[in-house]
Amino acid sequence: MNAAYVDTSCFVAIAFGERGARALARRLEGFEELFSSNLLEAELRASFAREGVSTDSELLTWITWVLPDRPLSLEVTRVLSAGYLRGADLWHLACALYLVDSPRELGFVTFDDRQRAVAHQLGFQL
Repeated sequence: MNAAYVDTSCFVAIAFGERGARALARRLEGFEELFSSNLLEAELRASFAREGVSTDSELLTWITWVLPDRPLSLEVTRVLSAGYLRGADLWHLACALYLVDSPRELGFVTFDDRQRAVAHQLGFQL
C-alpha cells in the first residue's frame, strides 16, 4: 500500500508556505492515497480563520477521510503507551492505527516533532 496518514501540521505548512512546504507537497503527491481524520478540516479551517485568510478547500480534496465507526479506546491506549500526546495529535495517530493491521503498512506524515517520535515508536513509516 503506497499510502500515508497526514496530520494537520502538514496542510498548514503547505497552505502558508512554511519552510520545507514545497518538498512536503512533492512528497505527498508521491503517495497513491492520503488519509486523515476529519478533525483535520476543523483544525485547518481554524488556522485560516486565525490568520484571516480564505480557506483553501482544494487541499481537502487530497484526503480520504477516516471516519471510525467505534470508539478508538484500544488505539488511544496503544498510542499513549508509546508516548504522551495532546488530544488532537493523539486522535490523529489513533485514527492511523485504526486503518491498518500493522503501522508498518502505512506512512505517517507530520511536521510535529513529538508526534513524529511517537509515530516512529509505534512503527509507522516516516
